[in-house]
Amino acid sequence: MSRHLPPSSDHGPSSQLELAFEDNKLAAQLYGDFDQHLALIEQRLGVQATPRGNHVMLKGPASAVDQARRVLESLYEMLEEGQPVEVASVDSVIRMVETEDSQLTLPTLEKKGRVRMAQIATRKATIVARTPAQDAYMRAMDRAELIFGVGPAGTGKTYLAVAHAATLLERGDINRIVLSRPAVEAGERLGFLPGDMKDKVDPYLRPLYDALYDMMRPEHVERCITSGMIEVAPLAFMRGRTLANAVVILDEAQNTTSMQMKMFLTRLGENSKMIVTGDPTQVDLPRGEKSGLVEAVKLLDGIEGVHVSRFNDKDVVRHALVGRIVRAYEADTARRLAESDARA
Repeated sequence: MSRHLPPSSDHGPSSQLELAFEDNKLAAQLYGDFDQHLALIEQRLGVQATPRGNHVMLKGPASAVDQARRVLESLYEMLEEGQPVEVASVDSVIRMVETEDSQLTLPTLEKKGRVRMAQIATRKATIVARTPAQDAYMRAMDRAELIFGVGPAGTGKTYLAVAHAATLLERGDINRIVLSRPAVEAGERLGFLPGDMKDKVDPYLRPLYDALYDMMRPEHVERCITSGMIEVAPLAFMRGRTLANAVVILDEAQNTTSMQMKMFLTRLGENSKMIVTGDPTQVDLPRGEKSGLVEAVKLLDGIEGVHVSRFNDKDVVRHALVGRIVRAYEADTARRLAESDARA
């Protein structure tokens, strides 16, 4: 565990603080290869982090030094618990620390203390929240019956939903997972495609399959699909069903119509939960057709048992360039709307 040494100076806008870590080997892992973890902290928080053995000297603005302290102590605690610390881990903790407690949908940070990130553990992998929005989303999936994950690509909405469903299935809390996606490109008319129903919808559900194989052993996934414990179904085939003892995931929900969304949501049965994900800025419906996702979020937000998690470009956890691409498109959309309003 780390301990504080008295700061050399704590007056004015800058601060200096020395941290000491008891285990030299863990301290080396904390710093990263060639001190790359410390370099990332310096770059992101605007501090100077100088390692000397198992000591780190932090210098910079007082608030940034305190953030850096929290990051390093949280990462060191992860190492003490046997968790690996990689660049992605450092990035995650920095994001969490940079976010004020009041900005989080659910309480996840201890005031001026350790970062406590939500986790989803399956037999094959343990997924740790990498942004405050992911943290709130993961915690909401434990508490609510209907969860909407709304935001741009690359924020982990679908991946985390599948991970949560896989965990519940492995624990025996549910009997099956139902994966669905509107096949807008085929107009929900899949009969002309070759093969059985699974063959017809596989191209649309590939992202969901990819996530499943990350969470579960391939042979187990195949057995579950064969037995019906994992079911894939295009949205059009959900009509008339009641889904009990299941986690039902609807992906790309921005491409549902209002009627389709209402039909889907009313399939919810006993001991089940639904997770609906989508990006309202990527609607592929015919011009003039209202998105069922946009309407549902507006109508149902605030209802007991319903939680809406909203993601933005800051929550993108793919390549850093993806976040910049998302911001560019969002800026262009805002400009077009402003021009349209001005002409009106």
